[in-house]
Amino acid sequence: MDFKQEEFLKEITFRICSSLQIKEALRSTFDYLRLHFPLDELFLSILDLRLNAVRRIAYVGPDEIAAPDEIVPLPESVLDEINSRDYSAPFIMTAGDDDFLVRTMGPRFKLEGNTDLIVPLVINGEKLGALTLRAWGEGRYTAEQAELLGRVAQPFAIALANALAHEEVLRYRDILLDDNRFLNRELYGQSVDEIIGGSTGLRNVMEAVQQVAPLNNTVLLLGETGTGKELIANAIHFSSPRKDGPFIKVNCGAIPENLIDSELFGHERGAFTGALTERRGRFERAEGGTIFLDEIGELPLPAQVRLLRVLQNREVERVGGKRPIPVNIRVIAATHRNLQNMIADGNFREDLWFRLNGFPIMVPPVRQRKEDVPALVRHFITAKSRELGVGNPPSVAPGALLRLMDYNWPGNVRELENLVERELIRHRGGALTFDAVLAGAGAQAVSAAERGPASELPLRLDDAIAAHLGRVLELSKGKIYGPGGAAELLDMNPNTLRWRLDKLGIKYRRRDR
Repeated sequence: MDFKQEEFLKEITFRICSSLQIKEALRSTFDYLRLHFPLDELFLSILDLRLNAVRRIAYVGPDEIAAPDEIVPLPESVLDEINSRDYSAPFIMTAGDDDFLVRTMGPRFKLEGNTDLIVPLVINGEKLGALTLRAWGEGRYTAEQAELLGRVAQPFAIALANALAHEEVLRYRDILLDDNRFLNRELYGQSVDEIIGGSTGLRNVMEAVQQVAPLNNTVLLLGETGTGKELIANAIHFSSPRKDGPFIKVNCGAIPENLIDSELFGHERGAFTGALTERRGRFERAEGGTIFLDEIGELPLPAQVRLLRVLQNREVERVGGKRPIPVNIRVIAATHRNLQNMIADGNFREDLWFRLNGFPIMVPPVRQRKEDVPALVRHFITAKSRELGVGNPPSVAPGALLRLMDYNWPGNVRELENLVERELIRHRGGALTFDAVLAGAGAQAVSAAERGPASELPLRLDDAIAAHLGRVLELSKGKIYGPGGAAELLDMNPNTLRWRLDKLGIKYRRRDR
C-alpha cells in the first residue's frame, strides 16, 4: 500500500469516527470522499429485522435533491436471500445488471440511471448494514475503487455500531424522561377522606368508591361537566391495591382523531411517516396501575373497537405491530354525555357500553349537594390564595355563603373555583362578599322573597328571624356545629345559635326534626 492510500485510510477513519452524531461524521466523510471518487450521494443504512426493512441512519447529498425514504420495507423472500448470501466484500450495482439484488431492490432504491458502490458493514460476523456511494450515471465505479473502500469497512462498521448504540441510549433516555413527565404530572393522591363532601353530599359516591376500589373491575363515572369525576377516579386508584402503580389520565376529546390510535395504543417504528422510533401508548404506560379515560363519549368508533379488545382480552396491539402485548391495567372511564342516546344515534358501540357499564357511579351536580358549598369555598380560597400569592386568605362575609348556596351552579365545582379566583383577584381588603360576581345570578334566588308581595313577608321580627333560621337549618340539614353547619353559615357562635333556636321554639336536633 503506497503512501497516498495510507493517508487516505487514516483520513477516512478519522472523519467517520470524529463524532457520535453520525450525520455530522458522514458529512465530513462525504466532503473528503468526493475528492477521490465520483460521488453525488452517500447513504449509511442498516438491515432492521424488527421492521423487515432497510432503514437509513444517515444521508448526505445535494441540497436540491429530496432525501430518500428513511425506511424501505422488503419482502421476507428478499430478506432470506440476503441473509443466505455472503456479502462481505464491496460490490458495484448498476440498473442493467442481471443480479438478484438489482432485480429486487433496484426499483425500491431508485437505481435506474445511477451507479451504487456498496460496502457491507460487518462486526463479529453479524451483518449491520452498508455504506452506499452513489454516482449519477452508469458505469461510474471500478473494481479498484471498490477494493480500496473495502479497507475502510471496519471503521465504518464501528462508527455504525456506535451510532446504533447511541441511538438506543437516547431512546431509553426519552422513555425514562417521558415516564418521568407522566408520573410527575399524573401521579397525585386523593384519598377518600380528602374528598370535599365525602361525608355529606358525596357520601353515597364515597361509599361506592370504598366498595369498588379493592377490586379490578372497570368503573364508569357519570355526571355533568365539572362535578369532580377526575377526583373520584383518583380516589378509586389511590384506595386500591394498585396505588403504587401509575395513574394515567387521558382526555379522549383532546386528542386529534388521526393520533388517537398511536396515543392510546402506541406504534412500531416505521408504522407511518415520521414514526422513526417505537412508542408505547397510554395503556402500556399504565402497566400495573390504572388508566382513566375521561370523556369516553368523544372516542371515535374505530378506537372504540380497539378499546373493546383491550377490555375483553387485556392486551393491546400497537399501530403497525404484529403481536399483541398483554397489559395488567384497570380502566376507569368517565363521561358527561348520555351514552345510550349515542348508541341509538350510532355514535357509540353498544357492546362497549355493556363492558364499561358494569359498575356505574353517578356523581351529583353541586345544585344537588349545596351543603358542600361552604367547604368547597373554604378549600378554593386557601388553594387560590396560595397560587395567587395572597399572604393571608381572607374570610367570607356573613350572608355570602347563604347566597352562594342559593345559586344553582350550572358549571358545578369548576364554576365555583373560577368564581372564588375572580373574587380573590378583585379583593381589596376585608371579607369576601361575592357581590359583584353573583350580581344578577345567585342574588336572584336570594332576593326572590324581597321581590314578592309584602303580604307574604312575616310582619313580626321574631317570625322573620325564625323563618330565616329555618331556611338556614334546611341548607345545613340540621347541622349546627362544624364546617357547613348553620352556625358557620350565619357567622354566629354555635352556643348563641342554639340559645336563639330554643328561645324561638325551633326544633334543630335531627331526632326532633
